[in-house]
Amino acid sequence: MHRFALLLATTLAAVVAPSAATAADPAEIALTIEENRFQPEEVRVKAGAPFVLVVTNRDKTAEEFESRELRIEKVIPPGKTVRLRVPALKAGTYPFVGEYHEKTAQGRIIAE
Repeated sequence: MHRFALLLATTLAAVVAPSAATAADPAEIALTIEENRFQPEEVRVKAGAPFVLVVTNRDKTAEEFESRELRIEKVIPPGKTVRLRVPALKAGTYPFVGEYHEKTAQGRIIAE
């Protein structure tokens, strides 16, 4: 019986551990580029917590996600999705643009 209890405990630990790790994963925020614009234009995140921007470019041309404040520059090819890990931010507003279409592709991340 003791071996069975040990085996059961080991199996439960293996099953529970991955879900505990998943709970610690950073939040994912979806951002879409379409018609040379970001949707949504404003993203709200929790200050002090890292997150992942999941940027999907639905346009037929590339766009470059750029934020000087976040120190991120990344070309998003047409029809592709790119994941951008963002470290924990202090409370504040962090603007970003699509460098290839700066007049229309604008947005901001608000950490609160």
